[in-house]
Amino acid sequence: MATLYDTLGVKKGAPADEIKKAYRKLAATYHPDKNPGDAAAEEKFKEVQSAYDVLSDAEKRKQYDRYGDAGGRRGFDPRDFGGGGNFTINDLGDLGDLFGGFFNRGGGTRARRPQPERGADLEVVVNVSFEDSLRGLETKIPVEVTTACRECGGTGAEPGTSPVICPECHGRGVVSESQGLFALSQPCPRCRGNGTVVEKPCRNCKGTGRERRTRRYTVKIPAGVKDGTRIRLKGKGEIGDAGGPAGDLFVVTRVEPSKRFERRGADLVIDVPVTYSEAALGATVEVPTPYGERVSLKVPPGTQDGRQLRIRGHGAPRLNGSGKGDLIARLRVAVPKKLTKKEREALEELQKVSGENPRERLFS
Repeated sequence: MATLYDTLGVKKGAPADEIKKAYRKLAATYHPDKNPGDAAAEEKFKEVQSAYDVLSDAEKRKQYDRYGDAGGRRGFDPRDFGGGGNFTINDLGDLGDLFGGFFNRGGGTRARRPQPERGADLEVVVNVSFEDSLRGLETKIPVEVTTACRECGGTGAEPGTSPVICPECHGRGVVSESQGLFALSQPCPRCRGNGTVVEKPCRNCKGTGRERRTRRYTVKIPAGVKDGTRIRLKGKGEIGDAGGPAGDLFVVTRVEPSKRFERRGADLVIDVPVTYSEAALGATVEVPTPYGERVSLKVPPGTQDGRQLRIRGHGAPRLNGSGKGDLIARLRVAVPKKLTKKEREALEELQKVSGENPRERLFS
């Protein structure tokens, strides 16, 4: 029975360059472009191409030498090694040198392995109190992620077993569909282009090689975070496909509003009530800060309701580390709803003395 070596006219054990040289010579002789309408030449060209497809690939050649007809155990079927009688444009290999580069180069169709893909990013929300948003904190967050199966290590095969060469495509990762003289290649539906299949799936992951697990990550919430601040933990997202890098984990802060302070970037606003007399005559009042201390604030005489006075450096920390914002005191003049007789007489006397009517300036 003729072997693949006989088809190319070389001896078993011939070096790769000798096999390549013999293939180029025979392919040039029997190529369909040089023998139009010659069915015998076309068939011979297919045999030469199939033989070279196996013998030019170290792994396929090793399998052929071990299991092929040379060993006397079974006859050779080119389909076992990616042949099958048909050839694709990619299978024409080095004939590109002979025919002006019309065909793609390569030593036969190779498995189209899945390309590495980056894993998906994940997002988790962390609730933070207003006080903690100013101080910063370190906390642990639970995140449900997809990881490699603990039982099979990500192979998808039952522990003690391993994936085997796909019987559909024989490890090539692609299958060919005849289209007359040529054949169209597409990813193998059995192994999805991997070239291997799992015969005994892992009982833990059902053959997927993956499982969902809850992991706890330590995240540092920096001082000065605002509602909606995103903190990135690189590589803590979903695992990638085909050896690709993992995605990232984004921690989004949801800051609880303060009952006393209003946030304006790094500045904080607080309403400070002052009496009518304090606003008119001026005074020094105590203003609470978000850090538990009190600072003195001088209220100028004649202060109007809503006036804002700035207290430097007592606001929220800036995330870029450049100090703190300011505390803004928004003065609210408290007008008494009920007056004593003495208070009424004093105000009436003040009105007579000042003789000022603000409406006259407004509507004159």
